Amino acid sequence: MLHSKIEGSGQPLVIMHGFLGMSDNWKTLGTQFVDQGYQVHLLDLRNHGRSFHSDDFSYELMVQDVYDYCKANNLTNIDIIGHSMGGKVAMLLATTYPDLVQKLIVADIGPKYYAPHHQEILAGLNAVDFSTQPSRNEVDAVLTTHIPDFGTRQFLLKSLYWQEPGQLAFRFNLSVFNQKIDQIGKALPENAVAMMPTLFIRGGNSNYILDQDLEKMQLHFPNMQLQTIPKAGHWLHAENPKLFFQFCVDFLQNQ
Repeated sequence: MLHSKIEGSGQPLVIMHGFLGMSDNWKTLGTQFVDQGYQVHLLDLRNHGRSFHSDDFSYELMVQDVYDYCKANNLTNIDIIGHSMGGKVAMLLATTYPDLVQKLIVADIGPKYYAPHHQEILAGLNAVDFSTQPSRNEVDAVLTTHIPDFGTRQFLLKSLYWQEPGQLAFRFNLSVFNQKIDQIGKALPENAVAMMPTLFIRGGNSNYILDQDLEKMQLHFPNMQLQTIPKAGHWLHAENPKLFFQFCVDFLQNQ
């Protein structure tokens, strides 16, 4: 069963992080949704955070994990938010189990195929030698040689934890990601269609959702709309959480 953090009561809202992320990335926004009357479920997807590690890794399996989680927790008519990889999971869940999902919010990812583009990040992560028992600062120093962007490194370091006294490790399953990285960019199946109200939110400085992608997005999600957060990149919910939250609440409560 997936690890989760559950807070609040009311309409169930399931939130799913992106690749190499974890539920903690959404803690602050999750609390804000609780204040709006939602029962918030912050999930750790398989091979991420505190959830189980598995050699099997695909969107189909992640969708089954989330469906099983909802069933085990008696969740029906859920609203769902997914960012990046989590958005791909959310889209496939909504098109596979449309009766489960009431409203869908997808953050800065589309249904199209994405070529592998995490090579430098994976190179940095693989360069860390935990057998030398590095400190947190030493891990950061190794990552810096491959990942100059401070924000990206801080995001990755959130998954660093003390496996035992004196021994750090990453919570995510890096060895499986090295083998299955091609899974991350997979497109939604051509015949996948869902009719529930759907909101896509993109970052104005991100190239994940382009204007020319809209026609294909509408084929999969005919009842969709698109909002753009100006000057935000791929981590739009962290870069402008106020506007991201406002877009979500307006859509969930008024559409």
